[in-house]
Amino acid sequence: MIIAYIDLVVFLVVLTFLSIVLGRYIALVFNGRVSYLSFIERPLYKLIGNTGEMKWGQYAKGIMLFNIIGIVFVFIFQLIQGALPLNPQHLGATTLDLALNTAISFVSNTNWQSYTPETTLSYLTQMLALAVQNFLSAATGVAVLIALIRGFVAVEKGTIGNVWEDLVKSTLYILLPLSLILGFALVKLGVPQNFNNYQDVQLINPQVVSVTVDGKTTTNRFTTQTIPMGPVASQEAIKMIGTNGGGFFNANSAHPYENPNAISNWLEMLAILLIPGSLCFAFGRMVGDKRQGYTLYAVMTIVFIILAIGVMLAEFNGNPAFYHLSIDGVMNLLQSGGNMEGKEVRFGVFGSGLFAAVTTAASCGAVNAMHDSLMPLGGLVPLFLMQLSEVIYGGVGSGLYGMLIFFAVLSVFIAGLMIGRTPEYLGKKIESFEMKMVALVILVVPLLVLLGTAISVVIAPGLVGMSNPSAHGLSEVLYAFTSAANNNGSAFAGLNANTPYYNLMLGFTIFVGRYGVIIPVLAIAGSLASKKRLNVTSGTMPTHGLLFIGILIGVIIIVGALTYVPALALGPIVEHLILFK
Repeated sequence: MIIAYIDLVVFLVVLTFLSIVLGRYIALVFNGRVSYLSFIERPLYKLIGNTGEMKWGQYAKGIMLFNIIGIVFVFIFQLIQGALPLNPQHLGATTLDLALNTAISFVSNTNWQSYTPETTLSYLTQMLALAVQNFLSAATGVAVLIALIRGFVAVEKGTIGNVWEDLVKSTLYILLPLSLILGFALVKLGVPQNFNNYQDVQLINPQVVSVTVDGKTTTNRFTTQTIPMGPVASQEAIKMIGTNGGGFFNANSAHPYENPNAISNWLEMLAILLIPGSLCFAFGRMVGDKRQGYTLYAVMTIVFIILAIGVMLAEFNGNPAFYHLSIDGVMNLLQSGGNMEGKEVRFGVFGSGLFAAVTTAASCGAVNAMHDSLMPLGGLVPLFLMQLSEVIYGGVGSGLYGMLIFFAVLSVFIAGLMIGRTPEYLGKKIESFEMKMVALVILVVPLLVLLGTAISVVIAPGLVGMSNPSAHGLSEVLYAFTSAANNNGSAFAGLNANTPYYNLMLGFTIFVGRYGVIIPVLAIAGSLASKKRLNVTSGTMPTHGLLFIGILIGVIIIVGALTYVPALALGPIVEHLILFK
């Protein structure tokens, strides 16, 4: 267990150092002081034609137009892929409901996959439809965050920048360079990057499989295995850097072609949290007070450490149902130990547990182990991390604007009421309009999660997809709607979600969960940008330091607990207690 603690400390030290460096660079990018790709940037602005300052309504219309066009493009692309090149397996069109779900999912940075990629989508679809949206959906999150930051910085201005410039800068200067670096590293570590046909190879030990149906037994002998190929490394890189999560293969980052060894596993975890962490430091620089960024980063890291240790401990301790069977589950030189069900031996319980916490702290959804096979309390941790509205680092851009709106603004409002003073944050008064928008943001996601789960466990189309009964079956459905509404994309894969009901229901949840938050955030940004800045006085509550860290953590945990604990009690908590019967 000591090794796990050392690994966690080293991981966070490296993450923090790189985040500080990258945060400074991001601040320079959006302050207009980085232009080494201007030869690409300027022609794009001329093509777009609109580079003027925008009010929040114009900015929101631009975001929605850009994303809806993306949904239509990805939807149509899946239906015509059979007639397009780079399709060596001659894969045909997907069903309409699956195409719509996948389009909404990838454009919204969710990357929920209710299909098997290597047998469903061609190389061209994976690259031109999905991987491109991995860049653009991440750029959307960054753009919305930068607009919100401008709202805090601007003084009686009313505009929050230009959406097209922000999307271009996010893609060219941040996402593309980092993806190239990680992509080359993954190729070096053994991740494929080719356009070859799938390879049929001879098995060293032929396999004999017998299947009995209606009393009749059929025996088949298999001497070959089909090995999928494809441009994996390029998609894997932006999948992690952009906190997207959609895998090239069905096994996602548990597949050796996506995640070959412990080094690639560590790099991929680092890539997931790198931009979300760095945006905290970029925020501090852009608002002119680095302490604000340090405070937000500290809050995220403290909560993450507690929950990451929680999931690793749950998996290290193994299954209590095995205790009375005298099964040796202790880690030693001959075995990994702990709960190894659903995990890769090359990662073990600690590498898998930390990855589960990382990917659900961010809105990534990549997995290197089967979350459905986690111990009940181990599964509770990633579920709860998502239910905190994915603000513990969170997605690219979306994590920090979620933290600022969900909790920072809410915290200063609550604290202001307690001391009898008009709440303010970064010199801007938090008034009725901002709080109405905050309330809308706080309510929309839990409503989608809890109502969607409740409906699905009482109607026939929802029950058909459940492969497990009782508490675990409820956890599967609750996890699916939590993942969809918070734009994560990971799953308790025991749920069969590739049905018309779940494709359409989860697609709706994904869409509203993404844009039902973005629009109120931009409205708050516009409102703040039009206000004057207040001077700091002796009565101003400091929004940095240990006191505010404590208040912020308290609000995060309390809001999350009050909202979801009843549902969690009926799912993973009950399932944990059943193990001791």
